[in-house]
Amino acid sequence: MSHDDQLFDAYLAHLKVERGLSKNTLAAYGGDLARYATWLEERGVSVEESSEPDVARYLAHLGAQGLSARSQARVLSALRGFYKHLLGEREVRRDPTHLLEGPKLAKRLPVVMTRDEVLRLLAAPRGQKPNAVRDRAMLHTMYAAGLRVSELVRLELGDLHLEARFLNAFGKGSKRRLVPIGDLAIEALVAYLREVRPRWALRSGSAVPQVFLTARGTPLTRQAFWKSIKDYARQAEIQKDISPHKLRHSFATHLLLGGADLRAVQSMLGHADIATTEVYTHVTGAHLQHVHRTYHPRG
Repeated sequence: MSHDDQLFDAYLAHLKVERGLSKNTLAAYGGDLARYATWLEERGVSVEESSEPDVARYLAHLGAQGLSARSQARVLSALRGFYKHLLGEREVRRDPTHLLEGPKLAKRLPVVMTRDEVLRLLAAPRGQKPNAVRDRAMLHTMYAAGLRVSELVRLELGDLHLEARFLNAFGKGSKRRLVPIGDLAIEALVAYLREVRPRWALRSGSAVPQVFLTARGTPLTRQAFWKSIKDYARQAEIQKDISPHKLRHSFATHLLLGGADLRAVQSMLGHADIATTEVYTHVTGAHLQHVHRTYHPRG
């Protein structure tokens, strides 16, 4: 195996472990990177030697082959992630994708669950088995607070202020924000903290600050929660491809549908730029148009 092949394989392993990508997504990334690797090899260029003109020529080559703008953007995104990883690992000295601009695309609206789908998902962890009690607390907390999955698994006991009905979340760049939570999430958290976590924490052999643990007393990973939420979505017979981030999308959309102020939602989500939050106004607009078409006599 060549050194370049090792670099590509190591990056795919990183995506699988660190980002918890699905098999289909990993396969898409793998295919994009393999085709790029072949293209470089045919031209006698190594990954370390590759430059901005090389990447630009490759994208032009894809366009000439009839690849859609969206697919070209996906390839560029894959290459950006790859080179950013290599830069962090000091395998390359510069990122040749840094200044490249992808094709202009129409924004895709986030996929959100209906309120009924959310209720079914929250009810999916049934019974009082320890895993069900923990997962019920995690799902309720995530939907109540609109957390990213990384924020959820990173929560520590000191971040919970249940009597005051809020928690601390640490988002991108370790920025701290206060997020309110409601009675159902508090009830689910209290049940987990009283009935399950103390027993599991004793098995770790040392103090573990994270709220959500495995049965061995170790912090639960993002990948484990990704798998759990997909399993519960299947049990709840939800047809959409559900992920933790879809629950966050649903949190924001349902707040806006209920009349929440956009700035307040921005603050709860931890968005630095309100433009990021504004995409949810398009989702709610699309929902209202659907309701109008469905129920208005002249719709």
